[in-house]
Amino acid sequence: MTRPRGGVTVAVMSVDLHWIPLGAGGHVVAFNGRVFEALAAGRAHRPRRALYHAALVVETAGVRFAIELAPETDDAVATGPVGARWAGRLRLFRYGLRCAPGGTIPDLAYAVGGAVHVSGDPAVAARIVALAPQVPRLTWGRDEAGTGEMWNSNSVVAWLLASAGLPAADVRPPAGGRAPGWSAGVALARPLDAQQPRPAPQHRPDRPEHLGPVTERRGQHRDVVGRRPDGATPQRRGERLQQQIPRSG
Repeated sequence: MTRPRGGVTVAVMSVDLHWIPLGAGGHVVAFNGRVFEALAAGRAHRPRRALYHAALVVETAGVRFAIELAPETDDAVATGPVGARWAGRLRLFRYGLRCAPGGTIPDLAYAVGGAVHVSGDPAVAARIVALAPQVPRLTWGRDEAGTGEMWNSNSVVAWLLASAGLPAADVRPPAGGRAPGWSAGVALARPLDAQQPRPAPQHRPDRPEHLGPVTERRGQHRDVVGRRPDGATPQRRGERLQQQIPRSG
């Protein structure tokens, strides 16, 4: 998207977070959410709270991207199983991450509190779009990574924000509400330095040739990104997605 500024049209760069009530526009998900929260509140001996589902709207280089987890569609840039990993063999039990240029979020009209502007940095906006195909493909509704929270749509949004260098741990849903799974995404986020390409191996003249080149030692990063058994089709979609982002300057 572009906007006039001082007689000159400039591209808008922004990352906006939207909090949508769980099950907005659908009775089944809303009912299941109320049951889930009733059980969680009972175990914790606390009052029930409203549950929220996070979605992002990112504008970069004049292109608007709607980023949201939903049932799998053909344009998903990443997919994963729902409920159990074996169930992911059936499309009915797979989720998909939407990150389509010019896309929309169907339930955006139900969002509470308006858009939360989390960044206006062009580099951050572009980084979030680039990271979308790389999100962990963990099982929705399960805690496979041992973070203490299940993996869901909130986890994916938190992972994207934190991996892009934003303070996702400080983000809060609307007053009195909860965003289950958010802390799981923060815990599994990839530090920026782990995303940088490693330098080429350096040759040391005093090192015997049979020992090979010397490479810089780095801390090992646990890669929790799953892979689809069908040949990582979402990855190819992600590559095509990157080609659609106009390059500035």
